[in-house]
Amino acid sequence: MRVLIAGASGLIGSALGERLLSEGHEVRRLVRREARGSGEFRWDPPSGTITGGAFEGVDAVVNLGGKPLFPGRWSAMRKQQLTDSRVEPTEVLAEAVAEHGIGVFVNASAVGYYGNPGSSTVDETAPRGGGFLAELCEAWEAATSGAGDARVVTIRTGLVLSAKGGLYGTLRPLFQLCLGGRLGDGRQYMPWIALEDEVGAIVHVLTHDVSGPVNLTGPAPVTNAEFTRAVGRALHRPAPFRVPGFALKAVLGQAGEEMALFGQRAVPAVLERSGYEFRHATLDRALAAA
Repeated sequence: MRVLIAGASGLIGSALGERLLSEGHEVRRLVRREARGSGEFRWDPPSGTITGGAFEGVDAVVNLGGKPLFPGRWSAMRKQQLTDSRVEPTEVLAEAVAEHGIGVFVNASAVGYYGNPGSSTVDETAPRGGGFLAELCEAWEAATSGAGDARVVTIRTGLVLSAKGGLYGTLRPLFQLCLGGRLGDGRQYMPWIALEDEVGAIVHVLTHDVSGPVNLTGPAPVTNAEFTRAVGRALHRPAPFRVPGFALKAVLGQAGEEMALFGQRAVPAVLERSGYEFRHATLDRALAAA
């Protein structure tokens, strides 16, 4: 396949590009800076401009872009920036996919779509939850509607585990200093996924007849308390501390509440039904890999 990736320089995008190349696919990248080399094409989503030839002969487009949700409080201006960085580029790409008759459009989303369903297990049929993240994910996914006849997949990604970045990359130094601990009461679920399976799942939906929302999460979500103990075991460090929920809300406001205290017991029902086999099916294996 010839695959065009937006957000190719991030943790997931760079790993995806390497995986596709290793399997013999051709990779093109959309970049915001000046293009370097024949495989890069400059684009500017606010103006809707994309360097000519970017979509020529392309079989699939993967969009992984968006400003980081964390750290920092979510002011009204920050919320608008987070929304604009996701919705506007998706609309531009969806229109280009339709215009050029591209067959597959894979667009990022997140398990934040489900809000805070507590201990209830949620698969792709569950309704949107409450909160800013849920509303953001709904708008993000709706922005793919202009993709014409393409097979559209919205990948609702969980917490990606990798030593190179993401949640584990952030937590690892704290745990190594014996400063790890659970957040709030620790009962909120954390839908994790190993980076290798995140990338493997994206390749799977590119090459299999899957459409609509797909949870990119490991098959065995755990609570925050269980996750904390598992990271401690992996790094051979105690994790005795607890960050009170009220402190997270006081310092980070809504961002602290939704990013740290909300939880989703999300399972990858569509992935498993379509035949995807996880390389790291348990949290301990995923942490060992990271």
